[in-house]
Amino acid sequence: MSKKRLVVTDQSFGGTAQERAAAEACGANFSDNQCADEAQTLAATGGAQVVLNNFAPMTRRVLAGLAPGATVVRYGVGTDNVDLEAARQLGVRVCNVPDYGIEEVADHAAALALALARRLRAFDAGIRAGDWRIGAMVEAVPSLRQATVGILGMGRIAQAFARRMAGFGCALIGHDPYVSNREAEARGIEPVPRDALIARADILSLHVPLTPETRHVIDAKALARMKRGAILINVSRGGLVDDDALAASLSSGHLAGAGLDVFETEPLAPDAALRKAPNAILSPHAAFYSDASVRRLQQLAAEEAMRALRGEQLRCALT
Repeated sequence: MSKKRLVVTDQSFGGTAQERAAAEACGANFSDNQCADEAQTLAATGGAQVVLNNFAPMTRRVLAGLAPGATVVRYGVGTDNVDLEAARQLGVRVCNVPDYGIEEVADHAAALALALARRLRAFDAGIRAGDWRIGAMVEAVPSLRQATVGILGMGRIAQAFARRMAGFGCALIGHDPYVSNREAEARGIEPVPRDALIARADILSLHVPLTPETRHVIDAKALARMKRGAILINVSRGGLVDDDALAASLSSGHLAGAGLDVFETEPLAPDAALRKAPNAILSPHAAFYSDASVRRLQQLAAEEAMRALRGEQLRCALT
C-alpha cells in the first residue's frame, strides 16, 4: 500500500518544519510548494490525502483530483479561495484555523483606526516638509471620546477590536444577523440595522467573511451614505469593498481616511487607484502577523493535518 501524502500548496511563513514533522509522525510523504494558479495546484495536490492551503486556488478541478475522502486544512480563517460547495459534493473535508491570531488582527484594526483618527500621517508629512503648524497640516482632528465606532460583524476579532476601542471612550454600534440584540448589548455594542451602521459610524470597521452576499457590501452607494469625514477600516477580505469606489471617495474628500490590510486583488496592482488615494494606510495582508501568531497558526494547522491523516475528528471542520 502506497504511503499517504501531505501537501502544502503555498505558504509565506519561511519554513514548514512543523508540517513536515506532522507528516513524518503519521508515516506520510511530504511536499512543500508555492502554487500560484490552478494548474500548479492541480499538479502538486493530485492524489493527496491532506492538503495544507494558504492562498492557492482550491477549485472544483483541484478538489476532484484529491484522494477520496481527502481533507483541506486552510491556514487562517477565510475560505473564499476554496470551493466549499464543490468540496461538499465531492466528499472533501475542509477545515480552517479560526483562533490563531485574533488579538493581532484586532490590534492591527485598532492601530489603523487610531493612526487615521489622530491624523498621524498628515502630522508626519508636515514635519518632514518643514512645517510645524498644526492647522497647516490638518483641517480637523476628531475626539475619540465623541466618536461612534461601527462594527460590521460581531465575531471573535470584532469583539476584541470593540474592547480596544471602548478603552478610548468610543461609543460602539454593530450589526450581525447571526448575533442577537441581547448578545450584542452584553458585549457593550448597540445593535443597529446595517444601513444605520453605515450612516452613523465615524469609524466603520469590517469583520465579516467574503460571501456572495457580502461582496462589495461597501460600494459607491454605501460610501456615499457614510458620514463626510468618516474612516473605513478593513482587515477582513478585500472583496468586501469596491476598491475603485473607495479610492474615488478618498480623492473627493468625502472620507477622511481608510486603513486597509486586504484588497480585491492581491498583491495590489502597481497602477491601482488606491496607491495614489490620499489618507489611505495600506498594509500587505499582514494583520494576522506576529512571531507568536505564525508559530501558533502552523502548529494548529499541522495538528489538524495529523488528525486528518489518522482519520480522527477535525477540530474546526467546515464541511
